[in-house]
Amino acid sequence: MLFAAGFGTRMGALTADTPKPLLPVAGRPLLDHALDLTHGLSPRVVNAHYRAEQVVRHLAGTDVHVSVEAPEILDTGGGLKRALPLLGPGPVFTLNTDAVWSGPNPLDILRAAWSPDQMDALLLCVPLTRAVGRKGGGDFSLTDGHLAWQGDAVYTGAQIVKTARLAQVEEDAFSLHRLWNEALTAGRFCGVTYPGTWCDVGHPEGIRLAEDMLRHSAT
Repeated sequence: MLFAAGFGTRMGALTADTPKPLLPVAGRPLLDHALDLTHGLSPRVVNAHYRAEQVVRHLAGTDVHVSVEAPEILDTGGGLKRALPLLGPGPVFTLNTDAVWSGPNPLDILRAAWSPDQMDALLLCVPLTRAVGRKGGGDFSLTDGHLAWQGDAVYTGAQIVKTARLAQVEEDAFSLHRLWNEALTAGRFCGVTYPGTWCDVGHPEGIRLAEDMLRHSAT
């Protein structure tokens, strides 16, 4: 599941006519950078709300499903719940589309660390020192593979999460933080550290920083 429904307000004028996932970085839309990471996975679903018709048009003719959220945007939890008929049962990868990576495929790191008997959610994090373009501090502390709120570990927007509990949520729009907090209470909220570098492309400066990072990694 690739999250691409947001308004991209931090991008300012850049998203006045274009949804953030279609903004170019190093000559290619952010969404395509994210889709590259999901090669070989099926089914693949992208959600869309703001300028959804552009996302639908961009993906026409591919094997990627688009879950259009209308009339209201559904947030991460609601968006994932809406997409479940397309995704099928079982745990899913979710991936934000406003980041660029330098290093191994983040989904491979998650797959290797996933232990469904011990985890309800496994988040991929990166230390602040390797979070290019990050504004502000970290999101979590990571101790012996378990996450807790507040710390210097930055959530990269990539995770594996079990989805069975989504059916119990009555609201249409809600954050995945609800599932995370349930997993935390149960001692099943886990994390793994990404060994490469990650760039936040949620703000205009992030585009230049991501392109610099990619050029450096190619040399």
